[in-house]
Amino acid sequence: MKFKIVADASCDIPKEYMEKYDITIIPIEVMFGDELYPEGLETREFYNKMQSTGLIPKTAMPNAYKFENFYKDYVNKEDVFVITIVISMELSTTKLQAQMVADNLGMKNVFIEESASTTLGQGAIIIELCKFIEKEQNIDKIKEEFYRLRRNIHVYAIINDLKYLKNSGRLSSTGAFMGSILGVKPIVSIENGKVLNIAKCQGIPKAENYILSKIENMDESHAFYVVHSDIPEGAERLKEKAKNIIGENQEVIVGEIGCVVGSHVGAKCYGFGYFTKDE
Repeated sequence: MKFKIVADASCDIPKEYMEKYDITIIPIEVMFGDELYPEGLETREFYNKMQSTGLIPKTAMPNAYKFENFYKDYVNKEDVFVITIVISMELSTTKLQAQMVADNLGMKNVFIEESASTTLGQGAIIIELCKFIEKEQNIDKIKEEFYRLRRNIHVYAIINDLKYLKNSGRLSSTGAFMGSILGVKPIVSIENGKVLNIAKCQGIPKAENYILSKIENMDESHAFYVVHSDIPEGAERLKEKAKNIIGENQEVIVGEIGCVVGSHVGAKCYGFGYFTKDE
């Protein structure tokens, strides 16, 4: 049995892992003003355009046609099982779109579930699940591992400017603070599928130290994931600091935030995700 992995474009996975595990990404359209990009934009072009135009881009969930266009080639193939992992239902109803298409096609060889995360959180779950599938072919055990990974993923990030999350409605918090205050860095986490504003720190060093203090009970059998939106130096600095906590020999995977999540967090955002041990 072959397992085919598919995700929506809110998921960020480094190219080498996309190729290694033959992961398919369903595109999400991005709009800059009146300019529509149905397949999204390459990361470098996207951030250059964001900087040059000063516009806040907008995104839309993948429409049903895009899922249908993908699924139709796999409907009830005896030797292929399709695993679809999409963005949190708290952030988008993408799962419902995918499920509707699969139901209309009468597709039985498919598993569709939300990641309760996005960007590197979603990507980390998928990469670790792909590693598991290399050793395990039983679909029930694969589903069980997925839910374990989803339950144990933790994501923290430093946001340069909250206006993107506020504008898109992706930020859930009881009191938004002023991101324009000089030197104040908002800290967000993804908990139960929601993006939460959990703290504000005065300056980068304090912000980095704060999120690093959140690392506890880490499951070293899984990689530590670092991600950034057009700030590789911040990601590298965070990775080096993290090694003092997770150990020099711990596997670390670094990726970039693509155009979809980048539209909601803006440039210069960076952070990490990791898995805790079962309790």
